[in-house]
Amino acid sequence: MTPEQAVALIYNAVVNIILIVGVLILPGMVVGLIVSVFQAATQINEQTLSFLPRLLVTLGMLAFAGHWILQRIMDLFHTLFYAIPGAIG
Repeated sequence: MTPEQAVALIYNAVVNIILIVGVLILPGMVVGLIVSVFQAATQINEQTLSFLPRLLVTLGMLAFAGHWILQRIMDLFHTLFYAIPGAIG
C-alpha cells in the first residue's frame, strides 16, 4: 500500500466520522442554544430543562438518520476490507 492510499483511507474515515457526529450533535446543539436563550429570558435555571430536549432530539436524529449512518459505516468497512489485499502485498 502506498502512502497516498493510506492517506486516502484515513481521510475517508475522518470525513465519515465528521458527517456522522455532525448529524447527531448539531441538532442537539441548536436545541440547546434555543433552550439556553429561553432560560436566559425567563431566568429559569433548571438543569433538566436543557438536558431533556437535547436528549430527545439526539435520539430522534438517531432514529431518523440511523439507516443512513449504518450505510455510511458499512460502506467504509467494505472499502477498508477491499483495501486489505493491496496493503498486504
